[in-house]
Amino acid sequence: MKIATWNVNSLKVRLPQLLDWLERAAPHVVCLQETKLEDHAFPVKALQEAGYESVFAGQKTYNGVAILSRTPQSDVSVGIPGFSDDQKRVLASTIAGIRFVCLYVPNGQAVGSDKYAYKLKWLAALAQWLRLELARHPNMALLGDFNIAPEPRDVHDPALWEGHVLFSEPERAAFRDLLALGFKDAFRLFEQPEKSFTWWDYRMMAFRRNHGLRIDHILLSEPLARSCASCSIERELRKLERPSDHAPVIAELKT
Repeated sequence: MKIATWNVNSLKVRLPQLLDWLERAAPHVVCLQETKLEDHAFPVKALQEAGYESVFAGQKTYNGVAILSRTPQSDVSVGIPGFSDDQKRVLASTIAGIRFVCLYVPNGQAVGSDKYAYKLKWLAALAQWLRLELARHPNMALLGDFNIAPEPRDVHDPALWEGHVLFSEPERAAFRDLLALGFKDAFRLFEQPEKSFTWWDYRMMAFRRNHGLRIDHILLSEPLARSCASCSIERELRKLERPSDHAPVIAELKT
């Protein structure tokens, strides 16, 4: 089973690229972030014609998450239970016995800002909920844009980014708290090329210079981690005309 995550940064803009990639890569399950579409505008028919069932939670202009699957989805839930939040950032469903959670973690704007405080509060609520979910669903996969680079090797210039949003110690500690629940970073289960990133700013020729961060992740519960055969970044999609600023991450599970 191939599973993938991609922050498309506007599904309306990136739909042709998504459909081409789905045909070529043929993932079984895909989690999308920043769809930026209200639910009535979600391209259900186009994705059905491509062979995918969709569940989604969107809003106008910002945020928005979706899970695409080649097989039926059940037990769909939106948001973090008990955490009041109008932003569409969390979507979960069960597919082929695996609980998939699609995440678009808040950016945080700047260390010390109100949005940064919201991000840390949001991450704490997420961890509390996932602790309960993992007890119910031993086979669980978290996929999404976490807006956190976990380690110095996940940042093109750690000294430059140290203490800044996306790479501050409280954010990295929150990521470690997720791992401590019983998850493994699928990408780090394997030897990987140095300077492997998933996001590059549109400005300052960041992609051409490979000035990026690895902030898009697939985290697997212990049973799924043992079945993971590979994990890679689909960097080529960042080279397309009018690309998302993120590249997909794809993992293969032996099921």
